[in-house]
Amino acid sequence: MVARYAGHIAAPLAALLLASCTVGPNYKLPRTAVINNPAAQAKFLSDNKATQISNPPDNWWHLYDDPTLDTLVQRAFAANTSLRVAQANLQSAYALLAAAQAGREATVTADAATSYAQRSAEAVLQHVKPPEREIYNAGITVSYDADLFGGIRRGIEAANDDSQAAAAARDLVKVSVAAETTRAYADICDSGNALAAMRHSVALQNQSMAFARLLHENGRATSFDVAGEQAQLADLKSKIPLLQAAQINAAYRLATLMGEPPEDYNPAWLTCQKPLVLLTPIPVGDGKSLLNRRPDVREAERRLAAATARVGEAEAKLYPDFKLGATVGSAGAAANALSPLTNFFGIGPSVSWDLNQSAVRAHIAQAKAQVQARQAAFDGTVLTALQEAQSAITSYDFELDQISSLNDARNFAAQVASNITVLYRGGRVGALAQLSAEQKLASADIEVANAQTEISQSQIALFYALGGGWGASAPGGTNPATPLHSAPTAP
Repeated sequence: MVARYAGHIAAPLAALLLASCTVGPNYKLPRTAVINNPAAQAKFLSDNKATQISNPPDNWWHLYDDPTLDTLVQRAFAANTSLRVAQANLQSAYALLAAAQAGREATVTADAATSYAQRSAEAVLQHVKPPEREIYNAGITVSYDADLFGGIRRGIEAANDDSQAAAAARDLVKVSVAAETTRAYADICDSGNALAAMRHSVALQNQSMAFARLLHENGRATSFDVAGEQAQLADLKSKIPLLQAAQINAAYRLATLMGEPPEDYNPAWLTCQKPLVLLTPIPVGDGKSLLNRRPDVREAERRLAAATARVGEAEAKLYPDFKLGATVGSAGAAANALSPLTNFFGIGPSVSWDLNQSAVRAHIAQAKAQVQARQAAFDGTVLTALQEAQSAITSYDFELDQISSLNDARNFAAQVASNITVLYRGGRVGALAQLSAEQKLASADIEVANAQTEISQSQIALFYALGGGWGASAPGGTNPATPLHSAPTAP
């Protein structure tokens, strides 16, 4: 009998399914988006030979050719707490996607109940006491949403876009972890380099003060001369604790980035006294490759796609919701269980329709406003990415010019010191002249060390702006070559 009734509704249901459609806009990368502007995809402005047009590798820190740094970055990828949070958020997004996809499946519910009861005679206008007996109710209900207007499909589309945005957000954290780990290690090495230069200058100043005291004892210098040398020594010594603090604080940061308590830093890190040095010019690519590589740009674009899908999800509520349902079960006295007197079934379509169209249209307007907001945010993210990259390149260019001049000055000071040392050994100049030349060289070394610290910061800021460190070399990364408008579907 169930089969006979199923045949009665099959034809109209098939007609409904054939007439189904998906309402709302289909997402495309907006033609008016800033990312489509030719200027946004052009080459960056740079006159320095320390950069090149080729695209940067994902594992950009390998360009420093430092095994210790490579190990530190991999340890940070494995244990960083912010990265663990981002990974958990991604798993949460995948779970929400799975929940949305379940909307395409039939809903099956089963229920059963039993009790020993007596019905009320007066409730049914009788005056004879009904019998006491055990009654039961059991059944299974199956319901399938035809989704004629695509509300469920749009919801799945939005959830999929959100999961891709969460993946991009996770990748953005990887960019930050790689950059901050490299920055912390570079700070340790740069502070060690500056400390070595400062301690050498202090040692020379101690010699200068000893000469001043000797001259004072022999009446060839005043107490003011000695006091001046002491003041200079104290000034140099006062800078050492700040450099030591900077070095240890960088070690604390490095330990924390790797998911360890700050005090568990490795003391061996503090032995580094040579700045990180790049083996090749920095590959910066162009605007187009940058915008495909930056995770924050990809996240903003995926949020825009999700907002577009939610317009269709809202518009689907303007139309009736058709479902096909079937129920089979048995209810009645336990003594007659599963008999023709207690068995029941039902099969047929149902329709529900929210007639409060004002509320539905208000939700549609809200969804469309969200699309506008997401597009503005996407454009803003693109502009910020371009500005950060161009600014980082410009700063790096000028700082390279600065350190080049400082190196020239240092080399001239070294040449002068070398010549005066030769004269001193030949007895043609005194020890004070030779010491003064050495002090000028030491001061030049300090200037170069300070500039090298700025260079290291600029290099890392540039790599961070370029958005590398989240691809194949970083576990779980996505493919940077994937076009923005066709990001991969979550598993």
